[in-house]
Amino acid sequence: MKTRKALISVSDKTGVVIFAQELEAMGWEIISTGGTAKALREAGVKVKDISELTGFPEILEGRLKTLHPLVHGGILGRRDSALHLEQMQKHGIEAIDLVAVNLYPFPEVIARDNVTLEEAIENIDIGGPTMVRSAAKNYRDVIVVVEPAKYSMVIEELRHKGDLSLETRYNLAVEAFSHTAYYDSIISNYLRGLKEDGDAKFPERFALPFVKAQELRYGENPHQKASFYHEPLPENGSVAAARQLQGKELSFNNINDLNAAWELVREFTEPTAVAVKHTNPCGVGSADSLVEAYRKAHDADPVSIFGGIVALNREVDRETALLMSKIFLEVIAAPSFSREALEIFSSKKNIRLLEIAFVPQENRKKGLDFKKVGGGLLLQDDLQETYDPTQWRCVTARKPTEQEIKDLLFALKVVKHVKSNAIVIAKRQQTLGIGAGQMSRVGAVRIAANQAGENIKGSVMASDAFFPFKDGVEIAAAEGVTAVIQPGGSARDQEVIETCEKYRMAMLFTGKRYFKH
Repeated sequence: MKTRKALISVSDKTGVVIFAQELEAMGWEIISTGGTAKALREAGVKVKDISELTGFPEILEGRLKTLHPLVHGGILGRRDSALHLEQMQKHGIEAIDLVAVNLYPFPEVIARDNVTLEEAIENIDIGGPTMVRSAAKNYRDVIVVVEPAKYSMVIEELRHKGDLSLETRYNLAVEAFSHTAYYDSIISNYLRGLKEDGDAKFPERFALPFVKAQELRYGENPHQKASFYHEPLPENGSVAAARQLQGKELSFNNINDLNAAWELVREFTEPTAVAVKHTNPCGVGSADSLVEAYRKAHDADPVSIFGGIVALNREVDRETALLMSKIFLEVIAAPSFSREALEIFSSKKNIRLLEIAFVPQENRKKGLDFKKVGGGLLLQDDLQETYDPTQWRCVTARKPTEQEIKDLLFALKVVKHVKSNAIVIAKRQQTLGIGAGQMSRVGAVRIAANQAGENIKGSVMASDAFFPFKDGVEIAAAEGVTAVIQPGGSARDQEVIETCEKYRMAMLFTGKRYFKH
């Protein structure tokens, strides 16, 4: 029986020494390259260098070492083909029965500060993906292993059965092709991201690199299976980069709601608290202190906040934690928690606490927003804004007061994160009423006004899109709203403006719509 050969060449050397030792103990011959060969020899494994196999040295500073017929012929040659076996024998090609390869750490390299294009390019693996794809293509004859976590499974099956089943080989091949596809998509997205033009951002072909972070208990509903995936190196300050400090695992809905809450709280630099239910904010408050901001968010809708998600943009202190602990909350996210706050929450084991670095929206790297549709994918720019009230246009005789301007900006930041049609009524940096996801804008106004109740007197109103008719503004005016902010652009803008003039309301046009579907 011929000695079986394993070609091992890895960047991530986790578990590779034990893997090679186990193979050697079962009579396998080990072929390796560069740093992997050195690590194996130091551990006492007998290793044949790839140059010994090919009769050709590594050249071009290591760029060329495995791209050789004696390597790829040994991987690609079919053992059930008389022609292949004849040609392999004729050209002195020895069969390679196992390929254990993982690739240059390109994602880690491009994550470094001030990495140059040249450094990134040098860390694009060429020989590794080629060997992996060759082995995966010929999976019936060649075992391919790209994940160190699979070493023990491979060894166990070889030890107990003498070989790997066809099913195991197939599964490893699928994993291998996923591995190289993921790797290549990171490279293409990185290189495309260096260009700022629209053609680069929206290419003819788009590949998405995501890696599984965790399996979830279920999806939006108990009968749906679900998992959470994140980008190769999640952006600092994103939900995917969060650190959970307490509580059971997050659910599908928890993560979705948490993202909605966190994206909204990032709009504010002053102490702010955001409460979310079913991806819509139910209460938002800003104040000079975090405890007062949370109090405002809670009081905006004390019914809906129960069992909700709360995001805060300051460290949670003792006073805020005491107030928050009075009701049941699913998730609390903040940049940090004081020792006293953690002690308070420790008695409520069901509360999930997450620590997320606070990076304001305006400092985020602008990305893309994805929406899955049947048979396709919609891509668009993230709806990021740098708000500039000096660019807003007052279209009424009465100008908004300084306090109204502050409240209009506050309400505008909130309405941007409310499902359309969306209306937000606010006063003194607190939401009073939110009309979300309505089929008509006037319906959203009625809901927001009804929720605001008697507090509506002297409040302001923000709309995510223009008012198609005057009815919404008439309802708000009759209830006591004194200023409105909206994009403008309706065929009936003049009619809406005249209604504001009639009730001595101030109205600002921003020129920007904030639909969120």
